[in-house]
Amino acid sequence: MKTFTIRQIIEATKGQLLESSSINLDGEVKGVSTDTRTIKKGELFIPLVGEIFDGHYFVDEAIEKGASAVLIHREDAKSLPELFPEVAVIKVADTLKALQDLASFQRSRFNIPIVAVTGSNGKTTTKDMIALVLSQKYKVLKTQGNFNNEIGLPLTLLGLEDSHEVAVVEMGMNHLGEIHRLAEIARPNIGVITNIGVSHIQNLGTRENILKAKMEIFDFFTAEDKAILNGDDEFLSKIAGEFPYQVKYYGTSDIASIKAQDIRLLGEQGISYNLNIDGKIHPIEIPIPGKHNVYNSLAAAAVGSILGIDIQDIANALKSYRSGDMRLNIFTTDSNIKVIDDVYNASPDSMKAAIEILKDLGEGRKIAILGDMLELGDYSQKGHTEVGEVVAHKDIDILITVGKESKFIGTGARNCGMADQNIIHLESNKDVIDYLDTIIEQGDKILVKGSRSMKMEEIVEYLRSWGNRQ
Repeated sequence: MKTFTIRQIIEATKGQLLESSSINLDGEVKGVSTDTRTIKKGELFIPLVGEIFDGHYFVDEAIEKGASAVLIHREDAKSLPELFPEVAVIKVADTLKALQDLASFQRSRFNIPIVAVTGSNGKTTTKDMIALVLSQKYKVLKTQGNFNNEIGLPLTLLGLEDSHEVAVVEMGMNHLGEIHRLAEIARPNIGVITNIGVSHIQNLGTRENILKAKMEIFDFFTAEDKAILNGDDEFLSKIAGEFPYQVKYYGTSDIASIKAQDIRLLGEQGISYNLNIDGKIHPIEIPIPGKHNVYNSLAAAAVGSILGIDIQDIANALKSYRSGDMRLNIFTTDSNIKVIDDVYNASPDSMKAAIEILKDLGEGRKIAILGDMLELGDYSQKGHTEVGEVVAHKDIDILITVGKESKFIGTGARNCGMADQNIIHLESNKDVIDYLDTIIEQGDKILVKGSRSMKMEEIVEYLRSWGNRQ
């Protein structure tokens, strides 16, 4: 990352250097860390405080591992300069806000495009596709994984180096005001909203409030900045009008200037379509399944076109895309069991999309193993029931649900005609594994999906090794 001086850290965080005559204010700090397990010599350690941890307890360890400066906000840490006179100890009002303020200062030192991505579903895939497209021309910094919250986004921006020409960051939220703060830190020039679904509706109450929260990504936009919106989304498509910034729509409808035409869903092989950017048409192939990935790729194409990526280079990048672990990762075991590993997270929309992919996997029994979808609040029963209805309509052979709320998936499937003997509700992943031991067959096609906290990768790992157990 671009280095800081002690003086710059103090100014950016509005901190106070605790008394130590040996500290050189112009001395450089080589990086920022919030984790003593990975801290490197010469870095600044920022001890964050959470509900079940307090990084202040690890300040001594950070210094012993070579930290050249630390931020603190606990009063009882004021004695540190006496113990470690060679280390810059800076007192701030709150270490989390100081991390964010330092990241905001870091962003201000770079006159480069910042692309921000938010939405109810598809944020991480869209972010990765955008970064891949832009990497055809630029040196790109991107959010790793879904490091998209009040801690992850600042840490991403602190990774900016002089060689970076563009950054692509992901913005998540649980409540109103959170994306506003992230946008204040990152000051994006291009903002993408993938869709307005029901994720986090437990906290926000309505999809209208979710739309309001996502639109905070544009709170600091100027007239030159560009909003990229999904024109097929029922909420985003209705907000077209006069904005104090530029707006482009992508999708399949007339409102879109970046369109997918002649879409062909090729099952496990992926998707093809004709990309139409303001009348210029080029064939696109994406080696991952699911119609929702048409929209993710269109967003990437839209950003690429704005930043001067040739349409052929956009096509080349999208053709080379590979999904990450636990995100629609399709693999075949040694014993010829085909598995869709999509356990990274779940919402009603993403569940339905994954079930569609399972349906199209070819010959063999289709088994859907579905866990709880969390943070749906009062919408939980309805959301789970709707997923079950899709299971029944797509002629899935066996439905296995695990958890508490997922029992309503079975209810929805049963209400739409799925036979009782093909609907199994279990309490734990271990119960699922024990049950699979009694029914699994070579040639089965199996989807495993649920919210992250359901830890359904335990089931995926069992399936990977199933042939070795026989």
